[in-house]
Amino acid sequence: MRDADAAPGAVTIGIVAGEASGDALGAALIRALRERLPDARFVGIAGPRMEAEGAQSWYALETLAVRGLVEVLARLPALLALRRALYRRFVAERIHLFVGVDAPDFNLGLERQLKRAGVRTVHFVSPSVWAWRRERVRKIGRSVDRVLALFPFEPPIYEAAGVPVTFVGHPLAAQAADHASRRAARDQLRLPAAAPVFALLPGSRRSELEMHEGLILHTAAKIHAARPDARFLVPLGTRPTRDRFDAARYRLGLEALPLTLLYGHATDALRAADVGIVASGTATLEAALARCPHVIFYRLNALTARIVLSRLLVPWVGLPNVLAGRFVVPELLQEDATPENLAQAALNLFDDTVLRRRIEAVFASLGQTLAVNTGTLAARALEGELAAGGALLPGPGR
Repeated sequence: MRDADAAPGAVTIGIVAGEASGDALGAALIRALRERLPDARFVGIAGPRMEAEGAQSWYALETLAVRGLVEVLARLPALLALRRALYRRFVAERIHLFVGVDAPDFNLGLERQLKRAGVRTVHFVSPSVWAWRRERVRKIGRSVDRVLALFPFEPPIYEAAGVPVTFVGHPLAAQAADHASRRAARDQLRLPAAAPVFALLPGSRRSELEMHEGLILHTAAKIHAARPDARFLVPLGTRPTRDRFDAARYRLGLEALPLTLLYGHATDALRAADVGIVASGTATLEAALARCPHVIFYRLNALTARIVLSRLLVPWVGLPNVLAGRFVVPELLQEDATPENLAQAALNLFDDTVLRRRIEAVFASLGQTLAVNTGTLAARALEGELAAGGALLPGPGR
């Protein structure tokens, strides 16, 4: 399947990302690897950021943007058909390496098929085996040749199971906020320096918006009723999600709310905000690295939530709390995630300046922990897998 006589850098890498956060990670990985292998070609499923780095996307990123156990069932036949189509196309393209960027429920099955076919496989972003489903570690080991882990507590879990793993840190940490970031972000977004600003992040997937858009909008209405001078920033990753949220605002009769919808720019919104209200996921880490005190929330299908919560191995779901090993910011999940509770929690944070400064200090420390040269470490790991598969000759620094 591999052309061992190919010139250095003349490699084809399959890559699949499943949502906006994976698109950002994939783009950083492609950019770093191109510095070392400028002729590398990337094909598969990519978002706009990965495409901007030269990746060729065969299917829309939103095709995989679904979350939850029960929620997937309705789309399972289509997802399985897509996975079969990708496998056939990757084999036909004679890819030298496959990188699955997050989306473990989809990518691990694809990785397992490709590994059996002789393709080197890497999974970028460890699934949350530290939080639940620890038994997946050995399954992951059967599917991939290497895991690229974002967090320092993850490698020991894989090493204990004999699964090759490389800690690469998180690329967002390289741009972590400092004390001057809030003022600069407000200037960029033309926001009053003294206005109370709240960042609202309902999630990047369509399924998350369906569950959260009304909740977020009604929460903003309650905050605005208590603080008429409040301003709200809502970053949304794609045009369809932005249009959907805007339509929900009018459908609910809340078009008068002082909302600024942003196309992307989540980091800018979080840096500018005094307080965030953030759906659980990568966005909570982004909020921490932006030094934005926030409230974490999430709603799932009730059956999915019962299954997940019953199997949790840690008392937190938000990444900032997991990394800190304690509750730094509040978590309001399922029936606790109501407009009244979210608005009150956000207003409590806004009113307690001392607490916000303490949270910001914790977030600054987390950023330092994760701030390694992610791109270089990840690119070296991929070069090692390419060399192991015969696509590259081992060389200095590889």
